[in-house]
Amino acid sequence: MDQEEGSTTVDNIVTQFNTYEDFLDSQVTTLDLYYLQDEGLARQLVELGYRGTGEVVKREDFEARKAAIEIARLAERTQKKTLASAGKDIHDNFLKALAVREEDNRSGIVSSVIFIRDRNSHGQEVSGYIDYAHRLKIEDFEVYFSGKKRLLPRPTDMSFYNWDSHVAVWNSTPNYEVIADNPEGLLFKYKRDRKVLNVDPKAQPGDNSTRTPIQTELYIQAVIFDHVSRRKT
Repeated sequence: MDQEEGSTTVDNIVTQFNTYEDFLDSQVTTLDLYYLQDEGLARQLVELGYRGTGEVVKREDFEARKAAIEIARLAERTQKKTLASAGKDIHDNFLKALAVREEDNRSGIVSSVIFIRDRNSHGQEVSGYIDYAHRLKIEDFEVYFSGKKRLLPRPTDMSFYNWDSHVAVWNSTPNYEVIADNPEGLLFKYKRDRKVLNVDPKAQPGDNSTRTPIQTELYIQAVIFDHVSRRKT
């Protein structure tokens, strides 16, 4: 039996039986128990390959594969639960763009930076750059995808500017280092591959990065920058 067939056999057994002991018991016959008069000894002989009516599977192989299948199942269930956009009836282009990028930002395949310019609840015009992946980790985006709340830049985001009060702040995040002293404008350095994202609309965004303006009815202006890291992890 080759390796692939062996893996398939183990998978079938692991799926069929909850524990290794259950698998051993399935290989023990009533005749074995009659002659041996010891259930533990009968299981041990099956485990060693001396008795039994089916394939020989080692305990460590059974338990390792059982654990791997359970981890994969939990990961899939967790991933489905963490997608805040799942099942939402989304109409606006901006929210659609965020929904398309949600899974890849959660997994680290893509790192998106969101630029928003609009008025806050006080009627003040504000703008700023948001680390999408970081925000996904620290708050529930279901309120945004469901339309209960609008996503706006905050003073704790990568950058924030209040056009009325002229308050300007910027902060590095777990994903980006902010370069604020650049004479040509604000730059963001992605920490995983050290590539620089240039958000100047007149300049190229940088290696492995794209700039996508979004036509939306929710904001005065919205742009999404997407960076794909080439660094192997």
